Amino acid sequence: MISDRKLEHLLICKNYDVNYKDKTTGFEDIELIHRALPEVHKEEIDISTEVFGKKLESPLFITAITGGHAAAKDINKELAIVAEDKQIGLGVGSQRAAIVNPELRDTYDVVREYAPSALILGNIGAPQSDLAKDAVEILDSDILAIHLNPLQEVIQPEGDVDARGYIDSIAEICKSVDVPVMAKETGTGISAEDAIALEKAGVSFIDVEGAGGTSWAAVETYRAD
Repeated sequence: MISDRKLEHLLICKNYDVNYKDKTTGFEDIELIHRALPEVHKEEIDISTEVFGKKLESPLFITAITGGHAAAKDINKELAIVAEDKQIGLGVGSQRAAIVNPELRDTYDVVREYAPSALILGNIGAPQSDLAKDAVEILDSDILAIHLNPLQEVIQPEGDVDARGYIDSIAEICKSVDVPVMAKETGTGISAEDAIALEKAGVSFIDVEGAGGTSWAAVETYRAD
């Protein structure tokens, strides 16, 4: 069951080291230069930004954590409270579980309940064009994220290993929903060639957090064992 898999994902991330070993997010290469003569008043500093007409107090997103299991409801609730309080973006995990099993819908509904004015990202897989409208409706999401996870699917014991037709499905999703569409990977990065193809398909923007952090290939390896 999808719901059982969602719980296993949470438990593995909690109990095992599933970070990339030899690849990082690159933050160690970035150094903020201290300015001893800033010539600015602290209260005049404004780090807010606007994303598709919605203001964020900080340029931060909490992206694609979980959903689809009773244990995920409290996690999404707490994240929603933070997102609303800080006015930052929040994304949920894949919504497929709630669409095929409405009993799990409240594990996602809780996000809008506790973050009524925050910028919210829905989430479906690339082949799931038939679920796109429902995914947006369930969350009243401002943006729909399409997660790309071919490596995870190949390692996942019950994964969908047929990655043909992804770009056509993504183009269909972009045409079918009334909100901007974002493409994101699940920790293994997006190449320049893929980014160009996604733009041509109609994707409004791409999550460029890149490779590193949690390795979903590692998570599925633990599940397979």
